[in-house]
Amino acid sequence: MDKSIYSAAYQRLCALLREIRTEAGLTQVQVAERLDEPQSFVSKYESGERRLDVVELRLVAEALQTTLTAVITRLEEELAR
Repeated sequence: MDKSIYSAAYQRLCALLREIRTEAGLTQVQVAERLDEPQSFVSKYESGERRLDVVELRLVAEALQTTLTAVITRLEEELAR
């Protein structure tokens, strides 16, 4: 099992977080403000440069006006294709 942050599954998660953000009509700056982080934090996890742990992913999901469960469900559906 590939544990690299560059795995196809992790890259899909990064792209999915970007998609969810844009679907919510949010900018990276707005998400960063909700997370009390700099905009570069959002840019780095969206590009795959920074890996999120599950606790951070939950906070990101909330900042994107969704849930961790919804993010994981959508990721699982996309990876099953």
